[in-house]
Amino acid sequence: SVTANTNPLAGQVPPRANLGDMSGLLAGLDGDRNENAMIDGDRFIGPKAYKDAKLCNIMTIKEMSDRWHEETGVTFSSMYPGCIADTPLFRNHTPTFRFLFPLIQKYITKGYVTMSEAGGRLASVVCDPQYTTSGAYWAWKGGGDQLWDNYWDNSNRESAFDNKPSKEGGDIMKAKKMFDISAEVVGLKPSEMGPKGGNGVKMSLPKMPAFGRN
Repeated sequence: SVTANTNPLAGQVPPRANLGDMSGLLAGLDGDRNENAMIDGDRFIGPKAYKDAKLCNIMTIKEMSDRWHEETGVTFSSMYPGCIADTPLFRNHTPTFRFLFPLIQKYITKGYVTMSEAGGRLASVVCDPQYTTSGAYWAWKGGGDQLWDNYWDNSNRESAFDNKPSKEGGDIMKAKKMFDISAEVVGLKPSEMGPKGGNGVKMSLPKMPAFGRN
């Protein structure tokens, strides 16, 4: 989600993604709605919980890449496919919001993508040889997270670029700390993680065919 990245305008909409000191995560998120319900130790705020989780996804991928890409050859990457505004994600929101949100994304922000286009972007990142940079955060110019590009470069919808995450999203030391705390919270031992975790079998993936290439 673009809302995990505070660099573009959409990421500046309050409440912004921010993991803080991760005291809530360190406590196992074992609080109530008033305290330690969030990663930063604050009270529960639904939209912020969503954005924080997406920020953690970006940081987790970068940390996994740092730990295991060189040893395994596996490519770890995250992506923002564009705003898929007409899925059942907002099914519990107000009818007015469900009606207006897709229109705003289509005609005002121009960040809208169809489910089919978003799926094609995901498949490209998985299969296309040009997306082999491990630790990347892929995004597109057209139907992407930058308002300026959506208006003036909207036809550029085919190839992704390695987007710049927020300062927090690119904090290598914080990503490592978040990963280690998360593993501890869910009870994972160091011997159970990584390419030789569990039964000692090294990770391997089949070679995938190129997607969308003649």
